[in-house]
Amino acid sequence: MKPPRVPPYYGLRIYLISTLIYYLLVTPFIGVLFLKYAPQLIEKGEINYRRTGDGLMITSADSLAENMDSLTSVLLDTSIYFNPSKGDFDILIKPRAGTEIQDKAGAEPPATVLKSDKSPLTTSFNLQLRLLLVSFIIGFAFNLPFKRYFTRKRKNRKISRKLFLFTKKFLLYTPMINSGILLLAYFAATIYMTVILSSARHFQDETQQQIFRQFFFVSIVASVLVLLFVYFWQKHRVHIKYIEHVFTPEELRRRIFNFKVGKIRNRFMVSSIMTTFLPLTIVILYLFISLTPVAELQDVTAEQVKVLLGNYTELFGLPETLGEGSPYRSLYYVNAIDNISMFIGIGAGIFVSFIYIFLFVRWTTQDIVSPVSELLSNMRLTGEGKLNNFSIVRTNDEIGQLTEGYNEMSQKIKDYIHNISRMNQAYSRFVPQQFLDFLGKESFVDIKLGDQVQQEMTILFTDIRRFTEISESMTPKENFDYLNHYLGYMEPVIRNNNGFIDKYMGDSIMALFPENPGDAINASIEMRIKLVQFNQVMGQFGKPEIDSGIGIHIGKLMLGVVGGEGRMDGTVISDAVNLASRLENLTKVYGCAIIISEDTLIKLDDPSVYNYRFLDIVKVKGKKQAVYIFEVIDGEPEDIKRLKMQTKVQFTKAINYYKNKDFRRALEEFSAIRELNMHDKATLLYMNRCEKILRSGVPSDWDGIEILDSKF
Repeated sequence: MKPPRVPPYYGLRIYLISTLIYYLLVTPFIGVLFLKYAPQLIEKGEINYRRTGDGLMITSADSLAENMDSLTSVLLDTSIYFNPSKGDFDILIKPRAGTEIQDKAGAEPPATVLKSDKSPLTTSFNLQLRLLLVSFIIGFAFNLPFKRYFTRKRKNRKISRKLFLFTKKFLLYTPMINSGILLLAYFAATIYMTVILSSARHFQDETQQQIFRQFFFVSIVASVLVLLFVYFWQKHRVHIKYIEHVFTPEELRRRIFNFKVGKIRNRFMVSSIMTTFLPLTIVILYLFISLTPVAELQDVTAEQVKVLLGNYTELFGLPETLGEGSPYRSLYYVNAIDNISMFIGIGAGIFVSFIYIFLFVRWTTQDIVSPVSELLSNMRLTGEGKLNNFSIVRTNDEIGQLTEGYNEMSQKIKDYIHNISRMNQAYSRFVPQQFLDFLGKESFVDIKLGDQVQQEMTILFTDIRRFTEISESMTPKENFDYLNHYLGYMEPVIRNNNGFIDKYMGDSIMALFPENPGDAINASIEMRIKLVQFNQVMGQFGKPEIDSGIGIHIGKLMLGVVGGEGRMDGTVISDAVNLASRLENLTKVYGCAIIISEDTLIKLDDPSVYNYRFLDIVKVKGKKQAVYIFEVIDGEPEDIKRLKMQTKVQFTKAINYYKNKDFRRALEEFSAIRELNMHDKATLLYMNRCEKILRSGVPSDWDGIEILDSKF
């Protein structure tokens, strides 16, 4: 699986975007407040203003009052600007198209600018800017190591252990720490504004205090929105983007969060509040400040009542005028400027709502869908038998619990299957897999007592000669070690030649070859070669050398399960098995390494690939029929093999003399072979037989078949 791409780390970017959102909420609100209360502030002389251009310059409140008639005689377009370098606000008032404004000196100014003195609002605003700047510096210093870590990892550069440990230790806490750094700035500014609000002496009048109070509330709401925005954005990136590049896969199989377990329900609740309630609060605040009390009006004429109350004057019989003392003066109305303020506020709230809806829906969706999709994908792979797929626990809620539970289950399944596999491997050492295949069983648990199948196979028996005598010179442990070392040489040879070991009987091996008798002969030849290597190794440790004999026969056999319910064993039952065992014993009589039956030789695909010679016709114990036996010369050491091949024709000729009862000529031939090859024990055996017959005479029932009654 391709490793995920290392993402860039966002630190200062989150600070900047969140601050822009804050001012996007607050700045229009301030402008609306000044626009709403501008007439009262001008009337009270709390705003100084001047004409721009070459016209009349008015710098005092008295001059403002003198020129008020020219400012209010027409409809005005007004814009409000904050000048951070000077710490004050500029209110730019322009005449509408087609309207002329003349001052008393006859000059026609292009515009009028109203400028406020530094107020508590301006001071608070400046303080907050400075606090945010400090928080930016602190945040940059805190996030710099994380930035360096992910940059170096993305570029495959070396990461110091100190940097890695710092990143691993604090990564999960970055959402809280980053939002906490910004919280300090907003909290300090809020405390400052709370102190100012606690005493009226900081304000020139009620209007200024009312402006500040409304700004205070909208600032709190905007601060909460921003802090939650920073927290959830950073949390989203940590859980979905960052953790797999810091923590190991083994660590991420379980929850690495040291926090209280969360709930998906709470996440949706927070998301709903962030995307609806808090932006709606901003809209509601704008609506409140867009209302103008009727009480601010002077005596209201009938026409004004009609405008304010509409047709309700006739429906409810309301008075034609709303003078002093009228209960309807406690009502509110929305004038043309209030409409502008209302639309600005609602538009800003809706715009922020769209931003939050887009981001929080995206984050919430990814925080749920991504872990679930990853979990489903790994579950599918696990179902396909790929057990090394674990999901990353990315959340601390129900999805995290589910993922952690899946990982634990996957690990248990993996361990269980691994243990089962080990058990099967262990069982297969006692009962070969081929044994199950022949019985048509997929597993050992499917085996039942009495299961059996008939099959033609080649049986190989091998035995260490004089092992009982050899073992007397060794301790029991040395005997086991010696024997296991020997079997360790032989078992792979049988397995590699398409055979399997049915059972070990002390120092003997019974192996089955289901495919081709040539596999058994090939295995026997290679076993003889391995025996030479084994003796060379044992000789280096002062251990005695050994020799072995191998008998091979092919025939039908019953392969099945025998025993009782408490103890069962797989075995083969057949006369062919017994004959193979007898042939192995005959290797001691004829002094050769490998003896095969005539049936085995006939069923070879190509007997000419092997060097063999006819040995005898025998009747072994338990068999009524005579068996033609052959020696495979390829199993002998090279020097003996060469001599037997040189005398093969002469040996065959001598055998023919023997079978035709020409024992004297047979003896001469066997004696000649003996002179050439003193290691040919079969020649000596025939010489003894010929001499015995020549001394005692030919028995009346002699047919050339040797009857061997013992098991040797």
